[in-house]
Amino acid sequence: MKKTIAATVLACALGSGILPPPAAHAARQPADCGSLRGLRLPASVIGLPTRGGEVRAADTISPSGSGAMDSGSSRSGSSATGAYCRVEAVIHPVDPTAPDITLRVALPRQWNKKSMMFGGGGYDGTVPDVMGNVPFGPVGHPRPLARGYATYAGDSGHQAAPDFTPTPSLDGSFGLNDEAVRNFAGDALKKTHDAARHIIRTHYGTAPAHTYFAGGSSGGREGLAVAQRWPTDFDGVIAAYPAWNAASLNLFFGYEAQLLSRPGAFLDPAEQALLHRAVIKSCDGDDGLRDGVISHEAGCRFQPRTLRCPDGKDARDTGSCLSDRQIRAVEALSSPLRWKYRLASGERGYPGFPFLSGADMSTPLLGMGTRAPGHPMPKDSGYGVQFWDQWVRYFVTRDPAHDALAVDPRRPSPWQQRISRLSALQDVNDPDLRRFAEAGGKLLLLHGTADELVSHRSTVEYFRRVHAHMGARATGAFARLYLIPGANHVNVDASFAASHDSLSALESWTEDGKAPVRPVVTDSIPGHDARTRPLCAYPSWPKYRGHGDPASAHSFTCHSTPPQT
Repeated sequence: MKKTIAATVLACALGSGILPPPAAHAARQPADCGSLRGLRLPASVIGLPTRGGEVRAADTISPSGSGAMDSGSSRSGSSATGAYCRVEAVIHPVDPTAPDITLRVALPRQWNKKSMMFGGGGYDGTVPDVMGNVPFGPVGHPRPLARGYATYAGDSGHQAAPDFTPTPSLDGSFGLNDEAVRNFAGDALKKTHDAARHIIRTHYGTAPAHTYFAGGSSGGREGLAVAQRWPTDFDGVIAAYPAWNAASLNLFFGYEAQLLSRPGAFLDPAEQALLHRAVIKSCDGDDGLRDGVISHEAGCRFQPRTLRCPDGKDARDTGSCLSDRQIRAVEALSSPLRWKYRLASGERGYPGFPFLSGADMSTPLLGMGTRAPGHPMPKDSGYGVQFWDQWVRYFVTRDPAHDALAVDPRRPSPWQQRISRLSALQDVNDPDLRRFAEAGGKLLLLHGTADELVSHRSTVEYFRRVHAHMGARATGAFARLYLIPGANHVNVDASFAASHDSLSALESWTEDGKAPVRPVVTDSIPGHDARTRPLCAYPSWPKYRGHGDPASAHSFTCHSTPPQT
């Protein structure tokens, strides 16, 4: 929670030695971990309707990892995590037929008086790792729990089948229940936060002095949701590759499914890789350096017709060219999608996908997949079209046997009204973040320009709306957007695997009033010699100076000319 002015003055006086710390303010020892078992979570401490909950397990976890602990520091190379109390709890829904919310809280023995909530991913359904890191977090540095944070996360209000293939995060079957849908859309965030805060206060005898949120993809959407809906609950938010316009993204996934299901339109993995190599070759040098990374993404003007097969005919199994049908599909998916009907959220389209800006669509699971969409939807189709399939069957039609390809996202009648209602729940698109900013909140938006699943152009669109609504000065006082060239959705098999200590930057900005200045991001891919690049605030992008070590951020400048769109 935010400090009052009086509390801040008192804290400064105590810290300077002007006033001795009174006994009443001395930190007490945390309660015994086992004493939390059976703790009631009264409905009265949770800001949205529930039937309360309880702690079902609380166990002390021994220290793990290697290296000396450096509490509160992000610069140690230690992988050690100190002893902590792991708490398992549930929150009961108002609707007795709805699933519980499951949450986990990690309470370190050496607490830094701060807390961190982690967001989920996909359709959620599992509790994120409370020992985990923030998106694009620094490799080799202590993670939040190791730094002394009390960390917590929830499953967003339903439990995915653990054996669901290809991954539990694609299990959308909970969409048959209204309360479960509302929880997934955002309500579970408030419920989980309030319950975890009650557990933290009970254990330590005091609430956290600072509270942060970090998440990517659906978790990035959740980060924007807490900033918009509960602006005083979190002091700082890291929202990476956020699927903020979730219903709109689903409609785009449906468009993708329909295009790629047409005869001859799907690109097999060899053709996907061919397209990626051609884009890199065409646009890599636009930033002044050929290094396998497209820095000036918006300036890439690759024409897929340069890959056209002789006579435009399908030359499948060769991976040497693309047919006319494949080229048309790629061009369509790389262009904005617009629909002519109204959604309750007000969204009118999706800005297109960066197939032609360096995203490698041949990456396992998150890219196009290895088989064309169909009915039933193949498990080796791309993640996005499988996401659409689940949404149509369980959220929209609520008919598990329904053919998702039979619903046209551009003309969805008779499902238009239902889709519109879902957009009001799922599209987290309010650009008015004044209450969050006025409460002292800070927002870091991060997105890789080679993302295979969520278009970075969409994040740019949201940031532009905030900028237009609040003005340049007000936006710059609390928010930054950093596009990371070459980084993809899960930071694996990328052209540039980003490693950046955004949490320390957020702490300095929130707690000390020091806004980020010339931040640097490191490539953690083995063999890339830890090359660095400037992390440029949008709309600038890193341009090579033409001289100097190409592996050093000092050899680049953040080019101030706004990219063309």
